[in-house]
Amino acid sequence: MSGVKHLFQRIKRRILGAILFWERALRHSMNAVRDVCGVLRVVTFFASVACILLAMAYVGYDHEPDRLRHIMHYFRIIQSVFVVNILFNLLFNMKATLRNTRAVKWIVDLSMLLTLLPILYPRPANPWIPWLETILYSNKFFLGILIAYAIVDISYGIMIIMGKRTNPSLILSLSFIFFILLGSFMLMMPKCTYHGIEYLDSLFLATSAVCITGLTSIDIPSTFTPLGVLVLAFLIQTGALGVMTFTSFFALFYSGNNSVYSQLIVKDMIYTKSINALIPTLLYIFLFTIAIEAAGAMFIWWSIRDVLDMSTEDQLIFSAFHSLSAFCNAGFLNLPGGMSNPLLMNSNQSIYLVISVITLAGAIGFPILVNFRDVFFEYTRRLWSKIKGRKRIGHPVHIYSLNTKVALYTTLIIFAVSVILFFTFEYDNSLAGFSLYDKIVQAIFNSTTPRSSGFVSVSPAEFLNVTLVFVLLLMWIGGASQSTAGGIKVNTFAAILINLKAIILGHNKVTAFNRTISTGSIRRANAVVTLSILSYFLIVVLLMIFEPGLSARSLVFEASSALFTVGSSFGITPLLCGASKTLLITAMFLGRVGIISLLIGVTGNQHDKPVAFPTDNLIIN
Repeated sequence: MSGVKHLFQRIKRRILGAILFWERALRHSMNAVRDVCGVLRVVTFFASVACILLAMAYVGYDHEPDRLRHIMHYFRIIQSVFVVNILFNLLFNMKATLRNTRAVKWIVDLSMLLTLLPILYPRPANPWIPWLETILYSNKFFLGILIAYAIVDISYGIMIIMGKRTNPSLILSLSFIFFILLGSFMLMMPKCTYHGIEYLDSLFLATSAVCITGLTSIDIPSTFTPLGVLVLAFLIQTGALGVMTFTSFFALFYSGNNSVYSQLIVKDMIYTKSINALIPTLLYIFLFTIAIEAAGAMFIWWSIRDVLDMSTEDQLIFSAFHSLSAFCNAGFLNLPGGMSNPLLMNSNQSIYLVISVITLAGAIGFPILVNFRDVFFEYTRRLWSKIKGRKRIGHPVHIYSLNTKVALYTTLIIFAVSVILFFTFEYDNSLAGFSLYDKIVQAIFNSTTPRSSGFVSVSPAEFLNVTLVFVLLLMWIGGASQSTAGGIKVNTFAAILINLKAIILGHNKVTAFNRTISTGSIRRANAVVTLSILSYFLIVVLLMIFEPGLSARSLVFEASSALFTVGSSFGITPLLCGASKTLLITAMFLGRVGIISLLIGVTGNQHDKPVAFPTDNLIIN
């Protein structure tokens, strides 16, 4: 009996030992799988970067047959890395892959696996579906899927970096620098220009595009090919929506495995209410942008179809580019003479009204657009409840945010005042010779565009001094916060005026629309105004030192146009020396990223000292 008992104990120990051995082996294998996944993650990220750079070389340069074969060979190596990454995660990390994978990732991954079809199954002589066979076996499909996979993978990699609690302001600044440098090399590609350009001019233009300024040291229509204009449009769109918004959009749709911290950063950037509303808000911003730019292109085409002597294809390209440039408040033009072109000036003036509306739509700010969406849904729910005869409980009282009310009221007041003053000042000056209707349209256009877009139909050099001072004020104010416009923003301008009113009336709190504006907002507004004045003064002084032969009037205007990302000019930009162009490149970058954001990114948030110092007063009068 004892022998049987001893045998069972031995078997039990063997079973327990086997289970422990299996658990240890499984634990080690899982650790190995995670390690391999991490290595593949890094390798795939660098392969994605290499894919983008290789695609630039493939598209932007002319290649001999041997070099083209080498490039395609490198693309095949990158394809192998992508496929190995996909298959390894599906086979050995299936649970995590299924949990963290969204629909877009499945589409991209399956499309990447389809690129193996020409290798596994040679092109048939008699395909069942000829058009599908043409797509699947074409180099365009192969390269398109590689680039799509690379873009979403890089975006996801950036989100991982954001999840490491890296300073968001620093990430934002570095992302703009990366796209500026990338754009500068793209614009120099032989297929992008007719005769080539110097690197400093390419860097200047790339900075102006990504920072949606519009200043240019070269003539765009005579310099860039259609591919160059397409690259310029890509840089403008990327800079307008924000590099981080782009990458966040792809990354969040690519995978659900993003850290809470990285999603909180994106939430703060687009000012949505909660993380749950992050993807719908990003999708709404993108769809709204596409809809406005598409509608704007249609109306621009309608206004120039009988005006400009172009083919229908060129008219459509012109319309799409200028709609994008107007909504992004970039101010770039691909037409000789720009908006001063005689064919446009002698038309029915409708294009100037269309571009003014598109510019205002871009300058309104994405937080306000998101608020408009929420207001629309709230009114829809109220109407539906009323139709159903139900009484809604707990609906919001303030459906329009304080930011929306302040920004819209300020924008409307500035718009009305600027149109009236420009019409009055320039009636017998730059607007002389126009009909009354044309004068009104030109007053609307030339008082709207200085607030950031930079389009001009009348050269600023022809303005009266009083008009020029007022235009400089409009350039300084700019558009709404979190918009494609520049300047200190109307929100900031309104905050300092409301604060000034509170001080004059002796109020202890700063209020507007029955709500108290936070002290932090007032302090930040004062800081933005102070830094804008100091930096503007410094840039003007340095420009005057670098360019003693140019008039102070033109240099003051040029500095304002660069720092506040407007893009208007007296026409002196091509005449500037290398030091002045470098200074304006810096000014455009600071104006787009924000001096405060850059300083925060460099210094980091430093908490107050745990010491309560005594309060004292400064004599200020």
